[in-house]
Order: sequence, then structure tokens, then C-alpha cells
Amino acid sequence: MELEYILPQDIEKRSFEIISSELEKNIPEDILPVVMRVIHTTADFDYAENLCFSENVIQKAVSVLKKGCTIVTDTNMALSGINKNALNTLGCKAVCFMADGDVAETAKIKGLTRAAVSVDKAAEIREPVIFAAGNAPTALIRLNEHIKNNSFIPELVIGCPVGFVNVIQSKEIIMQSGVPYIVAKGRKGGSNVAAAICNALMYMITRK
Repeated sequence: MELEYILPQDIEKRSFEIISSELEKNIPEDILPVVMRVIHTTADFDYAENLCFSENVIQKAVSVLKKGCTIVTDTNMALSGINKNALNTLGCKAVCFMADGDVAETAKIKGLTRAAVSVDKAAEIREPVIFAAGNAPTALIRLNEHIKNNSFIPELVIGCPVGFVNVIQSKEIIMQSGVPYIVAKGRKGGSNVAAAICNALMYMITRK
């Protein structure tokens, strides 16, 4: 097998060409950039089937990002993976509350996970929020409680927890909550997937 000699600045472009050539499913044009970005991040073509999108979610997400919003993540890993230049260009910001001292203390007192308490803290944000979960099912479960109580309704929920305990169930709950969503159905996901989805949505605006 011969090596391909690719200039550093052309590696991403070549990667996307390979993905396009190997995709065995016709993906609708509006969601294709998200699917492609996630496959590029994971090298896992299962996401062509696993990613689920609520109706008109791309248009809604782009609109929110253009107006400026806060992206809340459930891990610092996801936070670090979100492109800061794109955030700045759009006048948006990204935060993660998981390592905050008050979150840890409240979680201990109330017997909750830090992810759940982080959702409570995110509910205090007084501007549009995109909530991106790549790790904790309890974040999505708590988020659904807020949605039911009309106490915190994000503009978009990116649901990508990975694992085995309540992972599938938490994603199904969000898909039935009535809020716009992009969900990695099943057990797969991760912080890298959540960040990739955020980046794909921002690149739709900043890389035209």
C-alpha cells in the first residue's frame, strides 16, 4: 500500500474526499456537513445512521448562532474541542461548569451528579443556550426535567453521551421532549462528537 503525500493544509480536504467516496448512504444536504464532520472526527461511518435530527434543526441552530448564544458543555474535553475562533467570529461563547467549586459542593449536599447540578447552573443563564452533552446521561435527564417545568428550555440540545447506563434512555427522552435536537442515537457518542457537531454548525456560517 502506497502512502499519500498530502500537504498539511490539504489533509482535512482529502479526508472529506475519502469520506464522501465511502459513504454508502445518501445524506440530506442540510445535515450532511454535521454527519461528515462527526465521521471525520471519529472515523466511524455508523454515525451516518446514528445521528438523528429534529425537523429544521440546522436552520434553527444557525439562526441562534448568528444572533449570539452560549454553548454549555458537560465536559471540559468538549469545551476544549470547540473552535474558539469560530465562537469569537460569531460573538458566541462556550462554558463548562463541571469543575466549578459550587457545583461540586451542591452535588455532594443534594446527592446529585455534578452533571445534573451543572444543568441547574446553566438554567440561570439569561441568553440563548445550546446545551451539548457528550458524556453524562444525567445531564440530559435533568435537562428534561427543566423542560417539563418550563424552567430552562435550550434553543438546541446536542445529545451524545457515550456508555451503557441510561445512555440510550436519556437520548430517547430528549428526542421526545419537544426541543430542537441533534442526537447520536444508541450507545455511541462522546465529548469529541459533541464538539464536532458544534463546530460543524458554526463552520456552516464562518467557512462559506
